[in-house]
Order: sequence, then structure tokens, then C-alpha cells
Amino acid sequence: MSKPVVAIVGRPNVGKSTLFNVLAGQQISIVKDTPGVTRDRIYADCTWLDRRFTLIDTGGIEPDSKDIILSQMREQAEIAIQTADVIVFIVDVRQGMVDADTKVADMLRKSRKPVVLAVNKVDSIQKYGNDVYEFYNLGIGDPIPVSAASRLGIGDLLDQIISHFSSRSEDEEEDERPRIAIVGKPNVGKSSIINKLLGENRVIVSNIAGTTRDAVDTEIIHNGTEYVFIDTAGLRRKNKIKEELERYSIIRTVTAVERADVVVVVIDATEGVTEQDAKIAGIAHERGKGIIVAVNKWDAVEKNDKTIYEYTKKLKETLSFMPYAEYLFISAQTGQRLGKLFELIDMVRQNQTLRVSTGVLNEIMTQAVAMKQPPSDKGKRLKLYYITQVAVKPPTFVVFVNDKELMHFSYTRYLENQIRSAFGFRGTSLKFITRERKEKDQ
Repeated sequence: MSKPVVAIVGRPNVGKSTLFNVLAGQQISIVKDTPGVTRDRIYADCTWLDRRFTLIDTGGIEPDSKDIILSQMREQAEIAIQTADVIVFIVDVRQGMVDADTKVADMLRKSRKPVVLAVNKVDSIQKYGNDVYEFYNLGIGDPIPVSAASRLGIGDLLDQIISHFSSRSEDEEEDERPRIAIVGKPNVGKSSIINKLLGENRVIVSNIAGTTRDAVDTEIIHNGTEYVFIDTAGLRRKNKIKEELERYSIIRTVTAVERADVVVVVIDATEGVTEQDAKIAGIAHERGKGIIVAVNKWDAVEKNDKTIYEYTKKLKETLSFMPYAEYLFISAQTGQRLGKLFELIDMVRQNQTLRVSTGVLNEIMTQAVAMKQPPSDKGKRLKLYYITQVAVKPPTFVVFVNDKELMHFSYTRYLENQIRSAFGFRGTSLKFITRERKEKDQ
């Protein structure tokens, strides 16, 4: 079941970034050195009262002129409407209600998406309490007074946000169909792949990057199984700076990946793997999804007997943070090897839900420890007591040890490799949780 997506919309200087960082808590400040894991503060995983959701900051408004601010706010609102389950519309109590707020509120109201209205910078209810009432005029529900800087009213705001989650989650739980997100940079052939699989031009394709505007769900039946393909879209092409287009494509990718079981990362064979490809793949990797890397336009590459080997080697170097990914060289135009995509999807899905018995896992762990001694520090050696699988999608294992600090990343990776050599788990990441247990608890 995918996590709900919450988007923040608002004018410049109303405190969007501050609110984003407060809601995201400490998680946003964690910078991973893994290549390909996005470092942009565009999205974050959040939890409130055991409800998990993805928060996205639509951002990107530059205060050049009033007209530009309004058009950019509209675009922000469009992105929020298309991608989010709940929209947080943030306004500024000190500036009061302005024309741009009213126009964006009209768009949000017509969308019929749940909107939570946050009136920011209310550091003192005595001083600003009465000014909050003005925002009832926007006609999108009760304004919630908050102060992102002072962290006031945040709990009430989060309560309101999660109150809109339940119905969607229940609907999704009933839908057991495999969901596959097709992600990648604009113009790599995502829509062409779906059209070829579908056998009709249902998704608009053009060689202008970003023609596909919305994320489109396409149902395809193959060998009696119904698959739902989620085509992540670019935006309509506008004279925008590259960073902003990239930002929006990342937001779209995050929301599609959240809904998917398996993610197909499409790379343009003629361009080779780029930093943005790694960033997009990193989003799927961070979320523990099944991953297939599809190298499209393979028919356009001059080849010899070593081409695939050399190309795969280069891909694996750039995408080294996900060594488990499956690779497929295809052509959406000619249909070359596209049939194999379903085989890979089925295999990856199977591996994502594979369960290994506790007895077998502990046998593997005992052998692994015998072959390679666990690390030690200042005379104290790591002891591994017990391992068990606690979840699937992705397969998640809990390892009980004497001291968490001694469980170095490299030894966890070694243990993962031993489990993979026994069970494969091709195409899916594995998650390991380390728990401490004192020796006297044994």
C-alpha cells in the first residue's frame, strides 16, 4: 500500500521551506553520501501518530513580478493537484489575504482535493488571532493558525492532514494488481514503451521533452494478468530554467514511485547514463522498490560483440548503490526485447514478496560468521545472536546483536551478500534493522 502524498503550496516568503523542514523533522538534514540518492530538499518521508506520508515542497517561485508570481503559483498548484492526496495551502497572517492567494484558492477548491489551510507566522494568538478569521474568505475550510518558526500549532495541522488519509488507503488495499511505474528523464521514451506494450497510441508521444502532462495509469493485460502502468510525466514545455523542470520531474517521480511495486527506470542508450538518471533511480532505491533498468533506443546504438558487456559495466558503476537491479536493453520503436519486460516484472515481484524461514536465515548467518569474523572495537567484538524476516516489499530482516555500534555497514552488506547468494532476491533491495540484546537476555 502506497503512502499518501502531501504537497505544500504558497507564495514566496510565507514560510513554506520552514514549515517543510519542521514537518519533515530531523530526517531532512540527513545527507547520504550514496551516489544517486537525491540531496534536494524536495521531498521527505514523515510520520505522525503512526501514519506515514510523503511530503513534497512544490517550491520554485521567484519573486520577479506580480504576474510571474501568480503564473508560477498556478503551476505549483497544478502540480499539487495532479500529484498530491492532500494539499497544504500556506498563507501569511502578517501580509493578510492578497489577490494571488484568492486565485490559487479558486483552483484548489475546484480540484475537489482535500486542502488544509495553514495561516503561518501566528507567533502570538493574542496579537494575531483575530487576523486569522480573514482567511475564511478563501472558502477552502477552517484556517489553522501556525508558526513554523516557533513550532506552534504544528500538531493541530498534522492532525488535520492525516484526517484525510484513510479512505484512499482502504481503496488501494483492495487493488491487488501489480503496479509498475515507468520513470526517467523527459524524452527517453517512457510513453513510447507503454504505447508499444498496449499496441495503440493512448499516451501522447512527441519528441518535445515533457509532452506528457499528467501521470497516466494504463491497464495492460499480459498472459491473463492485469498490470497497471504508471507513466510519470514531464510538464508542458515552458521557458523554464532547467533546474525547475528537473525539480518538477523529481516530484512526479516520487509520487509515482510511492504508488508502484516495481519501478522501471528508462535510460536513453544514445545518451548513456547521466547524473539525473542516477538521481531518479535513487528515489526508487531509497523506497525499497523492485527495480528494472530499461536501456531504450538500443537499436540506435552501433554495436559489436562487447557493446552490451561494456555498457552494462558502465551502468553498474554509476548505479553502484543498487547492485541488485535487473538490466534490459530494449527498443520501444521496434519492440525489441519488450516482451521480456513482463518476465522480469513477474520475477522481481516474486522476489519482493519472498519469505525465508527463520531457521534457514540463522543457518546462513552462522556460516557467514564462521567464514568472516565480525568486527571489533577497543577489545569488544560484535556478536550476532539471531536473525528473522519481519516484512516483505522490500524483504526486511531484523538482526539481534550485542552492540549496535559495532554492526558496521560493511558487515551488514556482507551478510546481505550471503543471503542473496542463497536466495537471489534479484531486482529488489533488502532492508536490515539492527536491534541490541544484552547477553543476559539470551
